[in-house]
Amino acid sequence: MTIISLTMVTTFAQAEVLDLNWIDLIPQNERNQFDANGMPMPNHDGGAAKQSQIGGTRSELNGSQIKIPGFVIPLEGDENTVTEFLLVPYFGACIHVPPPPPNQIIYVKFPQGAPVQQLWDVIYLVGTLKTESISTDLATTAYVVEGQRIEAYEDGE
Repeated sequence: MTIISLTMVTTFAQAEVLDLNWIDLIPQNERNQFDANGMPMPNHDGGAAKQSQIGGTRSELNGSQIKIPGFVIPLEGDENTVTEFLLVPYFGACIHVPPPPPNQIIYVKFPQGAPVQQLWDVIYLVGTLKTESISTDLATTAYVVEGQRIEAYEDGE
């Protein structure tokens, strides 16, 4: 009889989580349309600033357990917890126009509620990624995450 320790199970479960950066959400064949920060290359056509619709999704990531850093823009919750939010790659995204393209914004459903005081700085979000589009008043997203936990961001991880 083999006994698996809790430590082994925890390590195994953590190994299945994909550590992603924002550029990882952009299909390889479209990355030349984005700068090093995952933003679309500038378009100087003189038109009004609006969300770029450039960028597909990476369907092979659908259903994956992921961990990704980002900033929170609260959408639903109360004064103590946030249950739905947008996760974005840089501070001020979606507040300043234009917002990032849809594949650079994640709509997060966090039913257990994240404490508001933990959401002012960059965080790591851990959860299950889905390739699903959602439109809000702020922007359209190309991904949804069912959030499982929020971790403190540590530079250099």
